[in-house]
Amino acid sequence: MVEKKAVQRDLVLRLRRIEGQVRGVQRMIEEEADCNEIITQVAAIKSAMNKVGILVFENHAQDCILQAFEEGREDEKFKELIAMMERLVK
Repeated sequence: MVEKKAVQRDLVLRLRRIEGQVRGVQRMIEEEADCNEIITQVAAIKSAMNKVGILVFENHAQDCILQAFEEGREDEKFKELIAMMERLVK
């Protein structure tokens, strides 16, 4: 299993990159850049955020599943995971 600190560092780096992309889109809008280019960047940002969400979900799911088996609460934790995934894909 991947070290928690390594996952955290990766997520923070991804979010910083996304933050830079968002600032770039703000500049593009202020400078009246081509709409097609702006839409391309917005799509890239959405894709990057989806990846962050998946990574957070994956990390939590691993911890959650281990905890559930240790505590004998598999059904409860499974429902929690499903609810999280539903929020993520909305």
